[in-house]
Amino acid sequence: MCLGVPGKIEKVYQEDGLLMGLLDFNGVKRETCLTAIPDAAVGEYVMVHAGFAISRINAADAAETQSILDEIDRLNDSF
Repeated sequence: MCLGVPGKIEKVYQEDGLLMGLLDFNGVKRETCLTAIPDAAVGEYVMVHAGFAISRINAADAAETQSILDEIDRLNDSF
């Protein structure tokens, strides 16, 4: 099983021949490889696994997924 996390693309750039992006993951900024989504653009949401964007998603799906992850985190804190 893998876990994909939604992120919003803030910047797209090339690094060492790879298409990269600076993404916002619910307030946390991280570099992510965008090579699998070569037409990815600033402002779009993507699903990320292990530092690689694996699919494009819409804003509503990104928000719903983040809400579920937040709820899991909240429940985990209660143990």
